Amino acid sequence: MKEGPDIAHIAALIGDPARANMLTALMSGKALTVSELAEEAGVTIQTASSHLSKLDDGGLLRPRKQGRHKYFALASDEVAHVLEGLMGLAAGSGYLRKRTGPRDAELRLARVCYNHLAGDMGTQMFDSLVERGHLVLDGEELELTEAGVAFATGFEIDIESLRKARAPVCRECLDWSERRSHLAGSLGRAFLGRFEELSWAKRDQKTRVVTFTRNGAEKFNKLFPVT
Repeated sequence: MKEGPDIAHIAALIGDPARANMLTALMSGKALTVSELAEEAGVTIQTASSHLSKLDDGGLLRPRKQGRHKYFALASDEVAHVLEGLMGLAAGSGYLRKRTGPRDAELRLARVCYNHLAGDMGTQMFDSLVERGHLVLDGEELELTEAGVAFATGFEIDIESLRKARAPVCRECLDWSERRSHLAGSLGRAFLGRFEELSWAKRDQKTRVVTFTRNGAEKFNKLFPVT
C-alpha cells in the first residue's frame, strides 16, 4: 500500500457536526474558551473538551492559557484556508444549513475569514487589485507586483515587515458565498486592520459580520474600483 497523507483522519475530525461548528466559530480569528465553544456546538462543556482535545491532537487547533482560562484558536492560516474551501464546496453542492438568520445578507456582503475580509466586498477588493495589476497569478501562486507594493505602502501597510514574517504575504482564498477569490495571507489581514484603524469598518466578534460605515464604504469603493 502506498504511503501518503491520511486525509481520512483530518476529514473525520472536521466532519463531526459539533467539531465543525466549533471550527466555524473560530473562523472569526478570535480565540474562544471551552464554554464558549460548547455553546457554539450545542454540547456540554465535558463533551466540548473531548472534541477540542481531538482537534488539538489532530493539529487543527492552537490552545493558549491566560490566567485561569484556556483559549483555543485555529492552528494556522492553512486550517482556515481548508475550512473556507470546504464551505465553498458545500455551498456549491447545495449543502446549506437549514436555518438562516437576519444577518445572513450582512455576512454575504462583508465578513471576517480568519482575520481577512471575505464576502462581496472581499472579492471586490481582490478583483480590483488584480485588474489594476497590483496582484498577479503565476500558476497557482499569487504575487504582489511592484505597483502593488507601492499601492499598499501608500495605504500605510509595511510590506517589508510582512515579508519578514513566516506567513505568506498574499494568498488566494475561495469565498464560500461568492464562489470567487478573496485576498488572504498577511496582506489580507493588514488591509482589514487598516480599515478598522481608519474607522471605515468594525467587526462583530460574535457573528463575523464586518460593518462598514457609509463614509468607509464610499472610500473603500473609491480605493478598490472594479469595471
